[in-house]
Amino acid sequence: MEDGNRLQVVMFPWLATGHLIPFLQLSKLLAEKGHKIFFVSTPRNLNRLPKIPKQLSSEIILVSFPFPHVPNLPSCAESSTDVPYTKQQLLKKGFDLLEPPLTTFLESSKPDWIFYDYASHWLPSVAARLGISCAFFSLFTAACLSYIGPPSALMTIGDPRSKAEDFTVVPKWIPFESDLVFRLHEVTKYVEKTEEDETGPSDLIRFGFAAGGSDVVIIRSSPEFEPEWFNLLHDQLYKKPIIPVGFLPPIVEHNEEDDNIDGHEWSNIKEWLDKQKVHSVVYVAIGTEASLSGEELKELALGLENSTLPFFWVLNKIPGSTKNALDMLPDGFQERVKNRGIIHGGWAPQVKILSHDSVGGFMTHCGWNSIIEGLTFGRVLILLPILNEQGLNSRLLHGKKLGLEIPRKEQDGSFTWASVAESMRTAMVDDSGVSWRNRAREIRYLFGDVDRNNCFVASLVNYLTENKKARVP
Repeated sequence: MEDGNRLQVVMFPWLATGHLIPFLQLSKLLAEKGHKIFFVSTPRNLNRLPKIPKQLSSEIILVSFPFPHVPNLPSCAESSTDVPYTKQQLLKKGFDLLEPPLTTFLESSKPDWIFYDYASHWLPSVAARLGISCAFFSLFTAACLSYIGPPSALMTIGDPRSKAEDFTVVPKWIPFESDLVFRLHEVTKYVEKTEEDETGPSDLIRFGFAAGGSDVVIIRSSPEFEPEWFNLLHDQLYKKPIIPVGFLPPIVEHNEEDDNIDGHEWSNIKEWLDKQKVHSVVYVAIGTEASLSGEELKELALGLENSTLPFFWVLNKIPGSTKNALDMLPDGFQERVKNRGIIHGGWAPQVKILSHDSVGGFMTHCGWNSIIEGLTFGRVLILLPILNEQGLNSRLLHGKKLGLEIPRKEQDGSFTWASVAESMRTAMVDDSGVSWRNRAREIRYLFGDVDRNNCFVASLVNYLTENKKARVP
């Protein structure tokens, strides 16, 4: 590659695993094409990243900034997985305090581009002052960004939706028929306001400035998957370049060094999966940030039990809690399901599990990262959204017949074991779910085709090369 076409790109993701990993995936793809990447985060987050391949180690430079001290935030907290949901705004306060060291780094490194996340509302103005091209790298669907609304309104008057009920109807700026709305419980149940939370801009304001101040918006999705939403963003809401980067599908890597992380050996998991029938297992994982109440956990467990289907359940510890999730399960549950179900505590190799032929379905919290991983391998989705934009993702997928949403009460979001069991059986084995299963297996060509997705990355590189600003001397 000629030096004139070699880009220097700074990556600055939000402090969550589901954001760090896709930013790193894109970094690797850009580095493979000969571009230099500076990946910026805090020490604990950088240590949690997968190892960078040796052939790319000279092209991807990890840049570590100490996480600033924030009162009422645990000293070891640097990631959304380290704190309960009610402390997320405090984490964002610390994130905002990274502006000075990042600015100093940008002044000295003089990159061609900086890729940033939704939380970096202050970064576009810094980049503009330094003459650096900036890209808002959205790890949210075009549908989700459309629902959030036009940046011009969010930056000037704030979001016009002031009550929880306002988020349960289709926004006025969506001109076509849609059921992309939140349920009332999704707006109210998990947003427990405290004085500690009122420490900075709301997420909607962050989105407004992140998108509105960017030179280009890059979306981890495809117009083929959500054409009407891409068109709405480009033509009416954002009115600036919108570039799809594809889905950045995961690649199954069999690295022996990674097979015994946290004491959990992939070989033991694989041995159990190998004994199950093809497409018979439901993989259950509710994410690293989300948590269920004790009652919800019991209903989910009883649903898994009464479905009579084999399952592999990743049961993470509750963020910020000393409670053991295993102790919250129904009495005798583990003994009753021991012959057909695995309850797995802590980290699990999700991509490897989903890629196994015995797995047919994926019960998910509807984080976009997990959705992509499930559909990459053609697994029918059983949808149990819990936090943030997950409800919107669930409506989008249910509408496209790629997953079945577990019925819940509108007001409080409660669900029953019977609804869990019925949704699982419909998705996995009942005749009424055949079309859902077929649709999920058909869509893998869009999500999991590496060559197809790499074409999006190639187009992105062309855009970045042609539209970079003259580097500051």
